[in-house]
Amino acid sequence: MGLLTTWKTKSKTKKAQRNSTSSGASDGDFAQHEIAVSADSLVKQDAASELAAIPKNNRIVSSEPVMTVSGVERTFSVGGQPLHVLKGITMQVLPSQLVMLRGRSGSGKTTLLNMLGGLDQPSKGEIWFDGKPFHKLGDNDRTKVRRMEIGFIFQAYALMPLLSAWENVELSLRMAGVPKREWKERVAHCLRLVGLEKRMHHRPFELSGGEQQRVAIAKAIAHRPKLLLADEPTAELDSQMAAQIMAVFQTIIATEQVTICMTTHDPTILEVADHVYEMVDGKFI
Repeated sequence: MGLLTTWKTKSKTKKAQRNSTSSGASDGDFAQHEIAVSADSLVKQDAASELAAIPKNNRIVSSEPVMTVSGVERTFSVGGQPLHVLKGITMQVLPSQLVMLRGRSGSGKTTLLNMLGGLDQPSKGEIWFDGKPFHKLGDNDRTKVRRMEIGFIFQAYALMPLLSAWENVELSLRMAGVPKREWKERVAHCLRLVGLEKRMHHRPFELSGGEQQRVAIAKAIAHRPKLLLADEPTAELDSQMAAQIMAVFQTIIATEQVTICMTTHDPTILEVADHVYEMVDGKFI
């Protein structure tokens, strides 16, 4: 039973949970986008066995939110006039969850993701990450936090083209200051986790789009971050490759105890999320 089947099983479970608790969405809102899945008790047992066979991270998971956002606004000056991109955003990101920010281009979701990762600061409001006031930290302090505790996955993969998959993942460990004696075991583990144990020494141009994105995921989790931020990670992929990436996300949440917050405009992957924030014109609806 592969990662794709595991994702489909969990997708069906998540969808049932969301339908049972939803107060606003109609049953047919996303009917035309549903992914056909068939999962019985045997499939669930096989999926659970598959995850159980992967070594677990020993990190102790707290029940406190990984990130808390309160009343965040972001305003840019364009032609001498204020442009309000984020308008009073309030949210929580809980441990070991998959949180999605859904919205059209221009809705503000990427700007918000940059705030969550400390790449930008709010014009107003507060952002707390693991007890640290991101909205008050200077550039150097935010950089240190990002380097050690946050992983990023970009839509365009952001891999070094002349380095192999192994070398790209190893580079992230070097940058995070991980002791060299840990590199070999950790790189091999991360690449196996995303299903690339047979493609470890291929360069990006020798890999498919889905494989390149999986290398990017392995690179992002190598230094054991608490939070993984992904900007449209399935936008350049077809539906089957997108499903495989979501299966990988589910696996690393279960094995690495990492929390994932991602942006998307693809309704076909929403069912697997623990929480979906819908963004329109810089606000949640």
